[in-house]
Amino acid sequence: QVQLVESGGALVEAGGSLRLSCVASGSTFTFNGGGWLRQRPGKEREAVALIINDGSTSYSDSVKGRFTISRDNAENTLYLQMTSLKEEDTAVYYCNAHYGGSEYWGQGTQVTVSS
Repeated sequence: QVQLVESGGALVEAGGSLRLSCVASGSTFTFNGGGWLRQRPGKEREAVALIINDGSTSYSDSVKGRFTISRDNAENTLYLQMTSLKEEDTAVYYCNAHYGGSEYWGQGTQVTVSS
């Protein structure tokens, strides 16, 4: 079993930056990939940034060039650096990770961007 705990969500002004963290604990022996997804008010959950075990990344068009996903292997931590935040980035952000063929989710962290 793996537990994922996110942190870093906050209220920020448009144009500002935030860094989200997702710390994994438990049976974190084989990381296959993971990412950050978000659920905006009234919308379905959507993937915004993904990373696989070779370090390759991909982003949704809505965040490309503004968000950066990274992973600290030694600390078993996923990060999402968000810059040039917009009101439409307001959402609950969820960390997702695949370890040893199983999928895990964090509890979510709220990001609110004000104008």
